[in-house]
Amino acid sequence: MAQDKPVKINKWDGSAVKNAIDDAIKEILTKKYNYLENYALMDGRLTICGIAVGVAMFALLWDYLYPFPQSRPILIFCVSTYFIMMGILTLYTTYKEKGIFLIAIQKDSSKKDNIWEASSYLKKYDDKYNLILSYRDGKSGTTREASIKKSVANFIDVNGNVVTEIVEAEVSKLHNSLLSERKEK
Repeated sequence: MAQDKPVKINKWDGSAVKNAIDDAIKEILTKKYNYLENYALMDGRLTICGIAVGVAMFALLWDYLYPFPQSRPILIFCVSTYFIMMGILTLYTTYKEKGIFLIAIQKDSSKKDNIWEASSYLKKYDDKYNLILSYRDGKSGTTREASIKKSVANFIDVNGNVVTEIVEAEVSKLHNSLLSERKEK
């Protein structure tokens, strides 16, 4: 499943490397396996940010209409609300998202669809890319996980291009191991 144009990144930027590999994995799961991407996790983050920005805009408008001494209580409320929303956003990204970059839905003949989650992390100043692929069976509700931990050098060539064939092989191995566990049970 080779792309038309290889993704070139700065191979010394850990964040860029992680994001490029994540994007390659996302493309494999959505294009090769034809899973539908579910944006609910990202929508939650956008909702929290939208509320925070709305509160900040309201404070700006209120201060414009009623200059400072008069707008003080509203500004205090809005700044406090913004601070609380940013705390909620931090908790949401830490405990709800947990590094998940893809939730994919595998349509099943029954009404209950199977859910695939892909999450990853790359520690600062470390070359070990950790990928966790999770599968939740729609019928039984059981969840299984498979993971790999490999150096990013396995997925990036010397020019800084993501080698999608290698990424696809690793993802397919994880994907097939999760599916074979399902068939054995």
